[in-house]
Amino acid sequence: MKRKLGIIALMAALLATTFGCGEKTKDAASGGDNTDKKSYKLAISQYVEHSSLDATRNGILAALKDAGITEGSNLKVDYNNAQNDSANNLSIAQKIGSAKNDLVIGIATPSAQALVQQVKNTPVLFAAVTDPIGAKIVSNMDKPGGNVTGASDTNPEAIISLMDFVANNFPKVKKIGVVINEGESNAVVMADHAKNALSKHGIELIKAPVTNTSEVKQAAESLSGRVDAIYITLDNTVVSGVDTILKVANDKKIPFFSSDRDTVEKGAFATVGFKYYDHGYQVGQMAADILKNGKKPADMKVTVPDKLDLILNLKAAKAQGIEVTDAMKSAVKDQKNNIIQ
Repeated sequence: MKRKLGIIALMAALLATTFGCGEKTKDAASGGDNTDKKSYKLAISQYVEHSSLDATRNGILAALKDAGITEGSNLKVDYNNAQNDSANNLSIAQKIGSAKNDLVIGIATPSAQALVQQVKNTPVLFAAVTDPIGAKIVSNMDKPGGNVTGASDTNPEAIISLMDFVANNFPKVKKIGVVINEGESNAVVMADHAKNALSKHGIELIKAPVTNTSEVKQAAESLSGRVDAIYITLDNTVVSGVDTILKVANDKKIPFFSSDRDTVEKGAFATVGFKYYDHGYQVGQMAADILKNGKKPADMKVTVPDKLDLILNLKAAKAQGIEVTDAMKSAVKDQKNNIIQ
């Protein structure tokens, strides 16, 4: 009898162990792999390669990967770069418009504008667009309608805050030069915001126009001796040639302010902004919502940056002859991440 009871107890223990291990294995498998079993096709049109737009694209793909949609696994990406050429940009949009995709993304204003004209039956997202309404990409930020939505990379408050920072901390600055391609509507809008903000402080904005990246160096040099500081917008033509502006600013000891963090990390002194990787990640989350959850762009609000902070580069300050005061540093909210040593 005792022997029978022992055998029964042993069998019960073995069964419990078996079922227990089975549940653990199942839980581990379901919890450790969030890969979507469905496959997707994504087309990306990017207007030009530079650090901010590249970071935007990387953020988009990272957010998709975190949502279980991974390039090379269950995601096929058709990546296209117009290389700052309007004819290329149009032909890319036409190609994408005639292809079958689950989602289309335009990075930068010209790319988004072209896609909106060519893609009518596929969801379209945009990123790194300064003025979606002015660029006629959407007609309403809160209720875009149609098949298009996305994220603007500009909050006018950022420009106003940066101009106020310059006026309050650089009393000798009476004229600021802006290298600008006025063929880019986003650059014009931002320059106008800067001009209006500076006029309240009695500071003049002087334009040095360019039509392509090869002209940026000469335009920057033309400002030397005429202005007390240099500023650039989110101007793709100008940002692509920003290294030449940095050289002029450092050689001539001219304070250089930009509209994006990536340019500050490269060597501009200050901006009020955010990380473009985070901006892209936000768009990537919207993309995942469309692909996985069937969300409609028409119902998705266009977002703008809301976590703005002053960003300073102390090495750039030294190169440009700027004395960084305690007042400047105290204006930075997240000093650990946004005061670049």
